Amino acid sequence: MIAIEDIDKIEPYVRPVFYYETDRMGIVHHSNYIRWMEEARMDWMDKIGWNYKHIEDEGIIIPVLGVSTQYKTMSRYGDTIEIHTYLSEYTGVRVGFSYEICDKETGELRCLGTSSHCLLDSDNKILFMKKQYPEEDKLFKALLKEYKENHEKKK
Repeated sequence: MIAIEDIDKIEPYVRPVFYYETDRMGIVHHSNYIRWMEEARMDWMDKIGWNYKHIEDEGIIIPVLGVSTQYKTMSRYGDTIEIHTYLSEYTGVRVGFSYEICDKETGELRCLGTSSHCLLDSDNKILFMKKQYPEEDKLFKALLKEYKENHEKKK
């Protein structure tokens, strides 16, 4: 797991826009932003030391409860995007992520998104992180605190 003092060093997920992700107008089809959010979430989890394969092997599953997007500007083939991923909700049994998808070169905001998830064990029962995974619970609380502090600065 990442050290709490290093959480502000998490780098955004960077990827190119591929031709197959665009429509006839040369614009990225809206459904791809949700795929990109999942890619970015997996990358973020790797960076904090909570690899998805590892947690599934531990018997933890994180099903999606909901996803939302707000499209701001268009992405096109040949663009490189960066996705800033943040833990924006944590209750001990639920997690939520916020995503800012931007053009890497210009910084222009392309899309804002969120996803919400619950934490379940391998029997599909609610997982109580504080009780069953206390170190991860501490980290998630610190990540949420950092998000709220930085998000308040932007307002």
